[in-house]
Amino acid sequence: MTQAVKTPVYLDYHATTPVDPRVFEAMQRYFCAEFGNAASSEHRFGWVAESAVKQARQRIASLIGAQRVAEIIFTSGATESNNLAILGAMRANAHKGDHLISVVTEHKAVLDPCHWWRQQGGRVTLLPVAEDGLIDLAALEAAIDERTVLISVMAANNEIGVLQDIAAIGALAKQRGVLFHSDAAQAAGKIPLDMEAMGLDLCSFSAHKFYGPKGVGALYVRRRNPRVRLAPLLFGGGHEQGLRSGTLNVPGIVGMAEALALAVAEMDEEAARLTALRERLWRHLAAGLEDLTLNGHKTKRLPGNLHVSVADVEPEKLLTAVKDLALSSRSACTSASQEPSHVMAALGLDEQRLQAAVRFGLGRFTSEAEVDYAAARMVSMVAQLRRENTVAQHS
Repeated sequence: MTQAVKTPVYLDYHATTPVDPRVFEAMQRYFCAEFGNAASSEHRFGWVAESAVKQARQRIASLIGAQRVAEIIFTSGATESNNLAILGAMRANAHKGDHLISVVTEHKAVLDPCHWWRQQGGRVTLLPVAEDGLIDLAALEAAIDERTVLISVMAANNEIGVLQDIAAIGALAKQRGVLFHSDAAQAAGKIPLDMEAMGLDLCSFSAHKFYGPKGVGALYVRRRNPRVRLAPLLFGGGHEQGLRSGTLNVPGIVGMAEALALAVAEMDEEAARLTALRERLWRHLAAGLEDLTLNGHKTKRLPGNLHVSVADVEPEKLLTAVKDLALSSRSACTSASQEPSHVMAALGLDEQRLQAAVRFGLGRFTSEAEVDYAAARMVSMVAQLRRENTVAQHS
């Protein structure tokens, strides 16, 4: 008998995460009591805000293996960070080349800047992936030419959870003298990240993916070996070393640093717990459902990610039927689209698997009871929908 759980059960942690109460506690004073502008240098309110930002910058730099505190540039989130990294690097280094390399399964926050660069006359190579979602490093190396400026490959896929070999890509980029950027929105706080060890020159982060607040993120920008030059996208005040003008979100920045510190400190234990929950969910689903397939690499994936295809069931109907489960069939940024997921399409799957995808995102507050409840509900509703389909086909 499945233990009673509070519904709806949230299983969409890739879309966003709740702010951890410990993070909220760290942020509170900077909303009302210490509300100063970090750029106000003539009084105590500004000094306190500036000090809070400085401490947060130091914490984040240390947590991601950055060598210098100034390599952390605060932004509104990973979308802005990706745009600044890609377009900023391509525009600032246009005298060196016009070629950009990325991957077909990237988030739209990377693919759309790539498309824009192509529209401006630049060259863009989008690498394919194998059925498991991984790129071929030999194909990446073959794509690099003398006019290649930047390689952008996400650390962890937001739909299928697949982990690319970032360290190997970084080593290749260094060997060929090409800048390397990674969208680490889904990876930060869940898997170890080290900018220096992984050979990263640029890396994007978003606080709300690791139990921090929405609307704040960061871009790591290497300052030595090489010193990365970027052209800014926003102007007006010269904040963040001239790379990102705008009044700093002090409470958000404090919350981001606290959230990342907690996630890194608890990473090993949490990864083991989520992996066990994920495997438990998979076992229950596989035991109760026929024609169930796992999408993406079996082991090189985020601990809390389970992405499956359920044959003979339309995912929209299934997700509507299980309103007591918060699930998704694709990225939150594209969930309103009726087109098949570009990530799923890139895996080369047959039409049935392509159209029948469901993403489970497990997180910090997911319990065994919730996993068991979700599995039971899915098995029950899939059986019901399949019976209805059979009746409709024979009527």
